[in-house]
Amino acid sequence: MTENVLVCANHPNRETTLRCNRCEKPICAQCAIQTPVGYRCRECVKGQQKIFDNSIPIDFPLAAVISLVCVGGATAVLDFLGFWGLFVAPVIGGGIAEIVRWAVRRRRSRSLPIAAVAGGTLGVLIYLGFQLTRYLPVFAYAGSDLGTTWVSSALLTFAWPVGYGILMLGTLYARLRGIRL
Repeated sequence: MTENVLVCANHPNRETTLRCNRCEKPICAQCAIQTPVGYRCRECVKGQQKIFDNSIPIDFPLAAVISLVCVGGATAVLDFLGFWGLFVAPVIGGGIAEIVRWAVRRRRSRSLPIAAVAGGTLGVLIYLGFQLTRYLPVFAYAGSDLGTTWVSSALLTFAWPVGYGILMLGTLYARLRGIRL
């Protein structure tokens, strides 16, 4: 009596009862990827993801430049709000994500959120560089007690823009990343 035993298409020494629900290829538990509609093989999942990756090369620098300008400008504006800017920063980050999404005409890519966050990080760093030039004369007095107080005060004022940047960039990344399987 011969039995029809299925073996994994990628691992011929493993018996299996699973099949890809798209191409019907036999797959083992290690090769199976769970999706909302059932288990699929890696090739079918990659083929499906290519459909959704429709960005063009200009989208990446465009997202980076828009994020640089918007996040840098928003950090400067939020710096006037002090503590209350921490509540507004995530909302602004979401708005910047929508501006980037509109500018790239809603095209998607896995690397697009990374390019936008890189540009936004550079925007925050540029703003911090401008702020640092305000405090350069203070650092000259770092040897005295008065200078130490001013230096610690200056460093504390850099914490707010960094906090705003982290909140905006986190929201920007999450909104552009979208839903992943």
